[in-house]
Amino acid sequence: MARKQQSSAGIVEDARRIALLATPIRIELVTAIQALGGAATVAELAAQLGRSADGLYYHLRALTHGGLLEEISEPDARRYRLVTPPGERMRLRYKPGATANARAVAKVAAGMSRLAQRDFQRALTNPDTVVEGPARELWVARLRGWADADDLAEVNRLLNAIADLLLKSRPERGGKLVALHWLLAPLDAQPARRAETATAKRSRRML
Repeated sequence: MARKQQSSAGIVEDARRIALLATPIRIELVTAIQALGGAATVAELAAQLGRSADGLYYHLRALTHGGLLEEISEPDARRYRLVTPPGERMRLRYKPGATANARAVAKVAAGMSRLAQRDFQRALTNPDTVVEGPARELWVARLRGWADADDLAEVNRLLNAIADLLLKSRPERGGKLVALHWLLAPLDAQPARRAETATAKRSRRML
């Protein structure tokens, strides 16, 4: 069965535009707008983030001037909309190596890590947070394992499915707002080096 091809809509790869998301508050604004259906007023964003509206204007203007948001003037209020098409999430395209893109992406990742730590600690101090069973809402783990090409394809398929599930969600009575952070990274195969060292020692003993 052929895998569904990802759309290129919503992809951001210019280092200067990516750098606009290096501060946690701007990451929060973009993800909050996504959670509110792709567009929101300053008042709605302030309520979502628990911040004053006045403190958000500077960041919203920066994101708008940088081409990540659009400002829509309406009779009753100004709304800010993601430049990505409806149903598409904003995604960063990485260009690994000694590139301006990689440096900008690293700063965004650092901002996301700070948000993840804050979200986790805040939930952990709440005695009502569910930590077991199918309604579990707090979880931190680090998994280390071997994955071939098929395994990686399945991991990416599942992560994309989770992202699509959360993107399609809408505020509703009885629903719970959640934040999901993940990091997938390749590691050096250190055990293989130790195995090579042991082989070398056996060879020396045989000489």
